[in-house]
Amino acid sequence: MGPSVWSIIVILLIVVLLFGTKKLRNVGGDLGSALKGFKKALSDDDGAVDKKEADKSDADFESVEDKSDVDKTVKPTETKTTTKE
Repeated sequence: MGPSVWSIIVILLIVVLLFGTKKLRNVGGDLGSALKGFKKALSDDDGAVDKKEADKSDADFESVEDKSDVDKTVKPTETKTTTKE
């Protein structure tokens, strides 16, 4: 069916004997911080997607029409250059 309780205990005892408790504690801490970072990245991505969707739904078409009325000619400006000799 599946592994019995005794076989799991024996496997855990062998792992502790091979690696030691200090190394297992470090691995557990590293795994926990990796999962925390992964969850944070997922929640940050969800917030960014929601913000992008909100920006798309709030389109302002009047501002596009207003910009078309602006004079598009560019006037050259005089620039004085000085040279040091």
